Amino acid sequence: MNLVLETIKKRRSVRSFRPDQITDDELNSIIESGLWAPSGHNTQPWHFLVVQDKSKIDQMSRSTIEKMANSPIDWVRKLAAKEGYHLFHGAPTVIIVSGRQSGDTFLPVVADCAAAIQNMLLGAESLNIGTCWIGLTSFLFEDSEETASLKIPEGYAPYYSIAVGYKSAGFIPAPPTRKEGTVSTFGK
Repeated sequence: MNLVLETIKKRRSVRSFRPDQITDDELNSIIESGLWAPSGHNTQPWHFLVVQDKSKIDQMSRSTIEKMANSPIDWVRKLAAKEGYHLFHGAPTVIIVSGRQSGDTFLPVVADCAAAIQNMLLGAESLNIGTCWIGLTSFLFEDSEETASLKIPEGYAPYYSIAVGYKSAGFIPAPPTRKEGTVSTFGK
């Protein structure tokens, strides 16, 4: 099978990480994967903030969970109340992906940032490094003080984060079943 297709099919959201930090070379390869993502008009409107300070990661998790506890969405409140829940699942690295807010393209910047995230997820998997795309950090980013503490460059808004680290031993989840009826053909 083609190596790219094999990597795509093998990638899973990892929610159990070893505590040891990934190497700088591995991190740089993952970031480089994101930098090579497609973007509307090649604007490359993203910014990647790498957080490897455990106390900062833990603080971001606590702050997010506090905000999740007040969510109007039932499953979000239940997750926030779960004993021992950590937003980043104990990953030693978190990458926060922000997008430039200049509006210089007709495509939503969030789509470009999502493409960069997917590239990083696949780049990490190709190195046998686990990742989990974390959308719940949107609760953290609603707080302007919390966002300011991250020192994201002016003119950029944070969208998502990625938990990154070595997969815990024995992490081999079964692939989820693919939904049927999601592809149509016209004109053939």
